[in-house]
Amino acid sequence: MPINIRRAYDPPAPDDGCRVLVDRLWPRGLKREAAGIDHWLRELAPSSELRKWFAHDPERWDAFRQRYAAELQAPAAAEALAELRGLIAAHPVVTLIYGARDTRCNNAEALRLWLEAGAGGR
Repeated sequence: MPINIRRAYDPPAPDDGCRVLVDRLWPRGLKREAAGIDHWLRELAPSSELRKWFAHDPERWDAFRQRYAAELQAPAAAEALAELRGLIAAHPVVTLIYGARDTRCNNAEALRLWLEAGAGGR
């Protein structure tokens, strides 16, 4: 099943399938009607501490992904992960939505890579 990522500020596309926001905060200045969000799983966002530490510094990308994976394996994320796995099973396409400016090093991309590596199924 394809898992795509898309920036929240980009208009929804017909091929997005089920759109899941994976940020802790709603994207600044974005109206809910325009966002086309089907589900908001804020528990899957990195902690505020991790997000601030990372600061979208590409040199911290690998360490961020490792720390974020540890957070995703914590009990606090279990229910949201189960919900996301259910959405992935129920929809032919799921698009993870994020608000960051960085289109390559962001939490949605890290989550997608983690899921595709099979870690999300554990």
